Amino acid sequence: MPAFPAGALNGIRVFDLTRILAGPSCSQILGDLGADVIKIERPGAGDDTRKYGPPFVKDAAGEDTSEAGYYLAANRNKRSITLDLSSTEGQTLARRLIATCNLLIENFRTGNLAKYGLSYDDLKDEFPGLVYCSITGFGQTGPSADQPGYDFMAQGMGGLMSVTGEKDREPQRVGVPIADQVAGLWAAISINAALRHREVTGQGQLLDISLLDTQVATLSIQGLNYLTSGEVPGLLGNAHPNIVPYQVFPSSDGNIIIAVGNDAQFKRFTGFIGAPELADDERFIDNSARVKNRDTLTQILDAIIARKPSAYWLEELEKIKISCGPINRIDQVFEEPQVQARGMKIEMGHSLADGGSVQLIGSPLKMSNTPVAYRHAPPTLGQHTDEVLEELLDLSKEERDELRAQRVI
Repeated sequence: MPAFPAGALNGIRVFDLTRILAGPSCSQILGDLGADVIKIERPGAGDDTRKYGPPFVKDAAGEDTSEAGYYLAANRNKRSITLDLSSTEGQTLARRLIATCNLLIENFRTGNLAKYGLSYDDLKDEFPGLVYCSITGFGQTGPSADQPGYDFMAQGMGGLMSVTGEKDREPQRVGVPIADQVAGLWAAISINAALRHREVTGQGQLLDISLLDTQVATLSIQGLNYLTSGEVPGLLGNAHPNIVPYQVFPSSDGNIIIAVGNDAQFKRFTGFIGAPELADDERFIDNSARVKNRDTLTQILDAIIARKPSAYWLEELEKIKISCGPINRIDQVFEEPQVQARGMKIEMGHSLADGGSVQLIGSPLKMSNTPVAYRHAPPTLGQHTDEVLEELLDLSKEERDELRAQRVI
């Protein structure tokens, strides 16, 4: 195995009881940062997302394998072991493994792990230094705590869909499971803070992260627009609620994004497009006026931008330092020179894949002294069971064979 630089979380071991996306996104971040993530999966089944396809990884014969692209998205830099937590033997093994870990992450429904003696209350006295992160739909408290939660529900209930979509059309969810991913990010942030607290005090703690909470936090400026004014934001399509012009405009051969961030930029922009009088028009004299008269200004600009092709505007507006950009398809994203230069598409070896490797999205974390290292491709189900049980618990082959015969692993 090649040598990798020690990551910022080198020496941290994670007992990872997560599946689907929010939890695995969190533990993948920790794994990228150098933590040893032990992914616990059900024997014979594993993480549900392994079957969330098509598409699936293709083998050398061009046939679908058991690994879906969905699963690959959030399970890099982990070691997979299978363990039946419903059995007494599995619960005993789990506690023995937890004793070797600094951190437990789970996204079971609130209260479900108590059935296996693995809730925070079950473990906190035995493992006082354990950082225990629970990621649920609605959190550990409140009237909805016992309800299952999904990304789609969080986007709707948390208000995101009410400000996403075209005016006079139905609300839309974001095209990726953003509530899951944001919850994973907040969980990773809280974990790193809790690990620092543990380092100083020796104390673990419970981290209670919910999809709904983190989605409400993500409302950001739209939430504060309401709290400040009392006016409920609505659908604006691709327009910005507080800055105008800052949206998609149709060119003669497509669509582009133009973002004019302040009054000085607006004056420069209108001079370039041949309409300097707009900058002196009382309706558009400053950003506040432009927000109030956005529809009128948008109609004027639409007609001007539509006269020339996207390439012209992208090239010329860049010269005068007006922010603009294309609306790339996903294939174009990965061909974008900047994306390639930043290492956002990577390739890792994978035993099931045709050619022996799979393409993945890279980590956005760029750290000068403790860079991200891609140590493990998303593991096959139970790929590291023997390795982990021998390494961490010193279980012999005979003991592991007996556990397999009992279907504990």
